[in-house]
Amino acid sequence: MPTTYVRVIGPDGKLTPPVVVSKVIKTEEEWKKILTPEQFRVTRGSGTEPAFCGGLLKNKEDGYYLCVDCNLPLFQSNAKFESGTGWPSFFQPAAPENVREKSDLSHGMVRTEILCPRCDAHLGHIFEDGPKPTGLRYCLNSEALRFVANDKLKDFAEKVPSQSKVEEAVFAGGCFWCTEAVFEQLDGVYDVVSGYAGGDASTANYPAVCTGTTGHAESVKIVYDPARISFEKLLKVHFATHDPTSLNRQGADVGTQYRSAIFYASDQQKQLAEALIADLTAAKAYKKPIVTTLEPLKGFYPAEAHHQNYVCRNPNQGYIESVALPKVEKVREKFKELLKPQAAATP
Repeated sequence: MPTTYVRVIGPDGKLTPPVVVSKVIKTEEEWKKILTPEQFRVTRGSGTEPAFCGGLLKNKEDGYYLCVDCNLPLFQSNAKFESGTGWPSFFQPAAPENVREKSDLSHGMVRTEILCPRCDAHLGHIFEDGPKPTGLRYCLNSEALRFVANDKLKDFAEKVPSQSKVEEAVFAGGCFWCTEAVFEQLDGVYDVVSGYAGGDASTANYPAVCTGTTGHAESVKIVYDPARISFEKLLKVHFATHDPTSLNRQGADVGTQYRSAIFYASDQQKQLAEALIADLTAAKAYKKPIVTTLEPLKGFYPAEAHHQNYVCRNPNQGYIESVALPKVEKVREKFKELLKPQAAATP
């Protein structure tokens, strides 16, 4: 049974920590039995409701907006704002794990579609014209949402599953946009977050890190199921998709913030990285010595919202086309057996 990594409503009426849950999969006929025709058209057929007609557009009550198909909590009322576009708008999701992004090239436009990660319901699109602090606008269809007031949330509580084993890895290999896109397509990887490692929290922001003086490296945190993909396989993908012999640079990106690094969280991670580097060196896999640093993970700080899922949101940008997408394609060619089904099927 396929699984996903999300936060659900617990017995106390609050969001749980991230947990692994089974995806909700139904046939078209089964969905039609539990959804109205309009809900089905929007959520299962990627439809869009008419502007200024949604029943939740003007709603100002305090509570959560749930997926109408599977009741996953998606957005909270304190992130809702009046965008003037005619659809309910939010500047951030209730939890980053609870919204999945997908590049949408339909209708002759480049957009980023947002879906429910548990049941794959179409929710709407995300745009980069929202208010602070994220600068994002999650544009939703009312028909895709179910509003639940705060005092009614316990009615939607779910039995929290016993915690499955989930592990994390933090790698650096140049621009985090590219590294994130590489690992997002691997089966067994639940989430990839762009961020900063190797420095302090006080300077973990893009302008400061870009000076190359903070000690940080642009990095990604990979949340994965070790039963489906091992740390060793993640390492092999990492070394195959960047240049580990280039000191403090990747291509035209120069500075210590672009260094090749493995930020290990345990002695085992350090030993596995050392072993792979030794194997690659013995096999003379590269013409020059590997300069990847092995550094203890002292903290990982997520990057600003507009840096997350950047390749998905900007597939036609020049840098993405010339630097990031070739790395994505390399993984699809060299590691076909590691791909998620939808990644393997994407042209």
